[in-house]
Amino acid sequence: MVAKPFFFDTKAHMLICTDPRCAESGSSVLFQAVWQGLETEKLAYYKTGGNLRLSESGCLGACNFGPTVACYFKRNNHLEQAWFANMDYPKTMQLAKALQADLELPVLGRFDL
Repeated sequence: MVAKPFFFDTKAHMLICTDPRCAESGSSVLFQAVWQGLETEKLAYYKTGGNLRLSESGCLGACNFGPTVACYFKRNNHLEQAWFANMDYPKTMQLAKALQADLELPVLGRFDL
C-alpha cells in the first residue's frame, strides 16, 4: 500500500501576492503577520476548528494597489472567488474570519465586484 499525505479539509484558500511590487507595499510583512494571526486565532487549516489555507503568490495583477489578496472559497457547493487590493493586517484578518464563519465578505478593498 502506498502512503498518502494527510488531507486537511479546506473551506477557503487565501493568496497574498509577495511579488516585488506588492512586497514594496509591505505584502511580505503582511503575509507573515497573517500567518501568525491564523495560527493564533486557530483559523489555520491544521489547527483545531480552522480550515483556512494561506499561500504566498506571484503577481495577482493589481500591482499599483498592493498588497493584493485573492481568495477561493466554497459557498453553496460552488467554488467562488474574491479579490482585494490595498490590504493591511486588520482588513485581511476580517476577511479570514468572514471566510471561516461563512459570513458575507467585506467590501472594503474588493475589486472584483
